[in-house]
Amino acid sequence: MRRIPLSRRSHIVGFQPIAATAVEHESALERDFVTLTSFDDDRAVITAQPVTIVFADGARTRRYTPDFRVDWSNGASELVEIKYRADLRLKWETLRPGFEAARKWARERGVSFRIATERGIRGPRLVVAKQLLPVRDAPVDIILAEAAIEAVRSGAATTFGELVTALPGARSAAQATVWRLIARGALRVDTSSPIAFSTKVAAP
Repeated sequence: MRRIPLSRRSHIVGFQPIAATAVEHESALERDFVTLTSFDDDRAVITAQPVTIVFADGARTRRYTPDFRVDWSNGASELVEIKYRADLRLKWETLRPGFEAARKWARERGVSFRIATERGIRGPRLVVAKQLLPVRDAPVDIILAEAAIEAVRSGAATTFGELVTALPGARSAAQATVWRLIARGALRVDTSSPIAFSTKVAAP
């Protein structure tokens, strides 16, 4: 395991619970990456600090450890480095040889390598992921769930708000059911913007 260096950025060390396991992270941005990846593919396998690559940098022998390996459910795999854009600009000449070594290592093994920054990680999809992931495995009222799916399929409700209003019983129970159905993929919404009562809802 790498020692965490002191820097001008504070490090947030911990474990992000994902399904039946937990993934180690060393910064808030790494934590957010794990959250977003799990939201995008709940069957993805995320491994922290999966390999240390030894490479020659001129006359020196150096080591580089990518932050994560992601094995996606579609069979694709990638090594991922998580970096703030400001840190990339500041330390690019020092970091680049390690990145080039990782790209070569990955290519030789049929996987890919990429650098993920806050620009690609933090945005509306991360907001939605943080809303939905905690309720993905929560129990669902079967009667309300079936009524919600039927209302959407029949066209009786086309938005989040219309669907909550159309369901029988307490509004809080109806809203909880809709959230959980969306989290499970039983109902679809556009996750590129925050979910609101005006958000369009569709059946898969």
